[in-house]
Amino acid sequence: MEERRSINRIEFLANSVIVDRQTLEKFYGQVKNVSPLGIAITIDKRVPNLVGRDMIVVTETMIMYSEAVREDQEVGSKKSVAFKAKKFTSDVLEYLFEQIGVDADSEA
Repeated sequence: MEERRSINRIEFLANSVIVDRQTLEKFYGQVKNVSPLGIAITIDKRVPNLVGRDMIVVTETMIMYSEAVREDQEVGSKKSVAFKAKKFTSDVLEYLFEQIGVDADSEA
């Protein structure tokens, strides 16, 4: 029996912040496309290799816990990073809510 469903990436242009879960270092980029299983983001090629690292990806309308699975060089000073979505863990959610709380407290 042939599988009739497919999961395709769709274009989704948005600014993004990628946070390394271990070091909390932030990298800024531009989302290229997204699917229910992952996301691709264009970043500066000077950003260190992210493959294999757990990351939190924040875009204008969503947050994704993910693992960087591939980097591809682009023309010029950019490269694309593909991220595979992961299930949120309790400690990642706790970090996110702590950071959101800090921002909300500083605005008050």
